[in-house]
Amino acid sequence: MFKKFTKKPGNFLILLIVLSLGIIIFVTSTLSSKTRFLYLNNRSEVPDKKVQSIQKEGNTTQNKKDKTPTLTLGDTWYIQLEGSLNTNIDATVYDIDLFDIPTSVIANLKAKGKKVICYFNAGAFEDWRKDAYKFDKEDIGEPLKGWEGEYWLNIKSPNVRKIMLDRLALAKQKGCDGVDPDNVDAYLHSTGFNITYQDQLEYNIFLTENAHKLGLLIGLKNDVNQIKELYKYFDFAVNEECHIYNECDLLIPFIKHNKPVLNIEYDKGFLKPDNFRKLCNDAKRRKFFTVIAADNLDGTLYKVCK
Repeated sequence: MFKKFTKKPGNFLILLIVLSLGIIIFVTSTLSSKTRFLYLNNRSEVPDKKVQSIQKEGNTTQNKKDKTPTLTLGDTWYIQLEGSLNTNIDATVYDIDLFDIPTSVIANLKAKGKKVICYFNAGAFEDWRKDAYKFDKEDIGEPLKGWEGEYWLNIKSPNVRKIMLDRLALAKQKGCDGVDPDNVDAYLHSTGFNITYQDQLEYNIFLTENAHKLGLLIGLKNDVNQIKELYKYFDFAVNEECHIYNECDLLIPFIKHNKPVLNIEYDKGFLKPDNFRKLCNDAKRRKFFTVIAADNLDGTLYKVCK
């Protein structure tokens, strides 16, 4: 039986105090445990501000280290793909051959503040290249008219695409800031393969996606008929002779989206003073960077519209 304390108020008061203290301790302990649980649980979801700051700084440092240069409409260009490279041209962007120019030269150009674009052939086999042995016989099609040792490639071939990925990786390894892949309009030519308009679109986008994965800029070489679909994937355009073929209007989507256009003209008729003035006035109106160059781009002729 329970003892009755009603007849002993002193004992009852002591018991009441003890019980009250016990309840207070219990409640305090429970709340403390619950609060600690919530705190630890919240910490697992929301990183400490200091930790967030360190992570952010680390990411920023990495981004700065790996940051891809930006091309602008105000950039000045020099393109030379053959001969002894002139490294003293007053231009902000150099477009040079991926295979022929040593890594040390690329490093020196970048040390001078130049942005370096590396040219390679993405649509045609060249029998003198170091990696020519990698292509299968089935990859190689009809010859390019007027270009000895060059043959159209089957851009649908998995092997061809693997080789192009290797070339992109080489560009990254050598320190190039971007790439200038040539002959990306095979659907317009007699290649020996059934390459459709859609095949070309898909291949060109394939090149852009994989260049960007490596942090490389990439330019669209000619292929003016697909610019409406492709300008958003590419970072700049390299065009040959749009003034001769009356195709310059097709390049405007690049300019409208602040993506530069390097326009190269080979017709020596543009060297006549009146023709040169008209050419340059039109180029300035369009915001193109236009030059007259030797058709083999060896640097022996390079006259810039200013």
